[in-house]
Amino acid sequence: MTDSPGGRRPDDARPDDGRRGDARGDDARADDARSDDVRPDALRPDGTFAEDGHLAAGGPGKGGPAEGDGDSTFTVLVAAGANLGIALAKAVAGAISGSSAMLSEAAHSVADTVTEVLLLVALRRSAHPADEDHPLGHGAERYVWALLAAVATFVGGAVFSFYDGVHTLVKGEELGDPLISYIVLAVAFVLEGISLRTGLRQSRGEARRHGTSFERYLRHTPDTAVKAVVMEDSAALIGLALAALGLLGGQLTGSGVWDGVASLLIGVLLLYVAWVLGRSNVELLVGRPLPRPVRERIRAELRAVPHIEEVLELTTLVQGPREALVAAKVDFRDVSSAAEVEQACDLAEQRLRETFPVIGRVYLDPTPGRRQPS
Repeated sequence: MTDSPGGRRPDDARPDDGRRGDARGDDARADDARSDDVRPDALRPDGTFAEDGHLAAGGPGKGGPAEGDGDSTFTVLVAAGANLGIALAKAVAGAISGSSAMLSEAAHSVADTVTEVLLLVALRRSAHPADEDHPLGHGAERYVWALLAAVATFVGGAVFSFYDGVHTLVKGEELGDPLISYIVLAVAFVLEGISLRTGLRQSRGEARRHGTSFERYLRHTPDTAVKAVVMEDSAALIGLALAALGLLGGQLTGSGVWDGVASLLIGVLLLYVAWVLGRSNVELLVGRPLPRPVRERIRAELRAVPHIEEVLELTTLVQGPREALVAAKVDFRDVSSAAEVEQACDLAEQRLRETFPVIGRVYLDPTPGRRQPS
């Protein structure tokens, strides 16, 4: 397999020279491929696609720091700062009031803070450019750290909440003055709301840029850092409401059962968030291809290149929020010379990168196709 063009890195593609004359005869075939293989509304202005919200990615695929990572970092920093202060306040309030739901919420905020720290590591590590030891870059590393963040949400938040809720239901608890807990919950609700607003603003902006709905973008985006912030902050607001209901129920009835039930519900909530985020990151670590319409369009673009007879095998891989790889086994015309094959590789890569800026690497493997017996 050669790194198109001619075994070089994609950024070193040569100009077309005289090849445009050879390509003109195939323009009609390329236009037909564009119109037949992809829905008119599937192609976005920036070269990205959405198939029922399944985003390929966005922006240039250069393997280095992406333009959108600055927004993601700011979003995560806001969430981390808010959660750290909230965790300390909840812990103090839980100790004073004796509320298990407040202690569960403190564990929730601690888990969220750890999660945000891991997400910051993910963003920083994944931005490192490709090198000799990591020829495909570090884009996938963000999903390793994001997966660890999901595990932290499960262990640090859900497990503790389940334990504390069961302990309260079995052993009971002595309720103290809930006033400070109510104050902390109110302040935490405001801070979590600010953090959530930041994540929603970025997500909705990205969804508009991709021409899809916010819900579909959040479900399928490869930017799992922003997805984690939005989901965890949303869960935090719901958890705060549950903790307040537990406090109120205990205050009105004098029973700690309400507080214990609230802790268990918070644990269920965190378990769900950890499962969704973990599944998203595992899917991207295992390898998510570009959407089907994109793959069909790539095949059509390759077939439209002079000297290419057929695309025998096509492999695509999402390597990060704004980075994708394309590898293909290609059958060239038997009469094509070595120079013409190199020129065809150059032109194929140029077409793909112009049509899909998200594609950062193109690998074409000249492979003989099956011949009909004479």
